[in-house]
Amino acid sequence: MTKEKIKKKRGRPSNAELKRRKDELEKTRIAWFVMAIGLALVIGIFVQNLKADQIVHKFKSPSFSGVNTSSHYLTIENQTFNRKMTIKEELKALQEEIERDKENTTLAKFLRNLESRIYAQLSRQRVGAFWGGRTHKRGGEGKGGEDIEYTSDGQFITLRITNQDGEVTEITLPIGSFTF
Repeated sequence: MTKEKIKKKRGRPSNAELKRRKDELEKTRIAWFVMAIGLALVIGIFVQNLKADQIVHKFKSPSFSGVNTSSHYLTIENQTFNRKMTIKEELKALQEEIERDKENTTLAKFLRNLESRIYAQLSRQRVGAFWGGRTHKRGGEGKGGEDIEYTSDGQFITLRITNQDGEVTEITLPIGSFTF
């Protein structure tokens, strides 16, 4: 009996034997793959340790480190100044735009035109009061403490204006320049 049990089979292996061999081969492959990955990790750790350096903390901000502190503060000051100037310029431009818009309304244009016509009429009345269509060689008028005197020599008209403080302003105009 013992001889029969020891007896080896000859020929093609059975399906169970083929499956057992296949599983054993697969387990061997997986073991080699895991060992290769483990070896790669161990080598990687040793290589990183060889390249490693001591960790040194350095502040990036010059306010803390003291390196280039003055230029850092100057940069901050310039940025603050430029920001304030930009805001001021924008406000000024906005105010000027609002004033232009107010001056360009129809009512503002009408008032300017009316004011101009009133001043032109007052000027005509003043000229009429001074000379009245007649030729005078001398004349004057005083209002509110200010005196206006004029003299004419035929070629020039001299206006003499005296204010309340006694200051005198004298203007000489050639007569030939009054033609239109």
